[in-house]
Amino acid sequence: MSLKTMGYILLTVGAAAFAQNALAQQPYPARPIRVVVPYTPGGITDVVTRIVAQEVSKAVNQNVLVDNRPGANSILGVDIVSKASADGYTLVSVIAAHAANQTLYPKLPYDAVKSFAPVSLLVTAPLIVTATNNLAAKDAKELVALAKAKPGSLSFGSSGIGAAAHLTTELLMLTTGIKLNHIPYKGTAPALQDLVAGQIQILMDTPSSMMPHVRGGRIKALGMASEKRIQSAPDIPTMIEAGVNVTGGTWVAWLAPAGTPQAAIDKLSAQIMPAFKRPDVRDRFVQMGIDPVGSSPAELDQFLRSEVAKWAKVIKDAGVKIDG
Repeated sequence: MSLKTMGYILLTVGAAAFAQNALAQQPYPARPIRVVVPYTPGGITDVVTRIVAQEVSKAVNQNVLVDNRPGANSILGVDIVSKASADGYTLVSVIAAHAANQTLYPKLPYDAVKSFAPVSLLVTAPLIVTATNNLAAKDAKELVALAKAKPGSLSFGSSGIGAAAHLTTELLMLTTGIKLNHIPYKGTAPALQDLVAGQIQILMDTPSSMMPHVRGGRIKALGMASEKRIQSAPDIPTMIEAGVNVTGGTWVAWLAPAGTPQAAIDKLSAQIMPAFKRPDVRDRFVQMGIDPVGSSPAELDQFLRSEVAKWAKVIKDAGVKIDG
């Protein structure tokens, strides 16, 4: 090899190394950020993610793009992110099902906690217990009494096995000793349709999904599975008020692949919290029955670990099984 050729190679390698180093030194984020939503558009995960993504985009002066990748009870989209480059440019929005999946699926291709770096707990949302209009119960206490008087005669629907609504109803049964028949659906919409028609008697879901139908008189509310009444439905008492000590809900959080630089994570998290302090952003969530949080990465880490443990106990105690 001639000296001229060797010199050219060294120059090329050096230029490439310089370019990579220059790129690394650019302030983060230097290009658009992708947030994978492992569900179809229009649901709570998608809506919350798009609102937060818009606010973060303005704060960091970069596009924050939402990429819907539904499938396999969110596992498909979450797995994509678990295997993505840990550079701060790929995130995933997860909900309570993410914590439950750790126990539901023994062959999960990632670890719900260890495979990810926590960014922020965005929001939490309680569930509301609703019933078909002809059910002879007006609150959670009367529901429990009715179920005990007629064991196994009432059916409850859910948006799917392992969903927060399903597991919270399982928790209700474990806590009170009642027995309800579970009818899983592929989403809330078909379950709600059967509830209105009286094909099932009970359905838990988020207030944003259920309250329009309660207000319209198509179904009735038996109680909110929250510690206190929510601002968007102050007339709906909690289950605790009726003497049924059960709470449950869902949430939306942002995670990054494990190994993502902490500086990038901290910057993203720091841009989320101020947005939730703005009245227009907070009010938008509150009117949907959603509580804006905007936690630190450390707070999310603790929260996620507690959720995995909580739902693992419910799944095991209730004997919940799922194929996969």
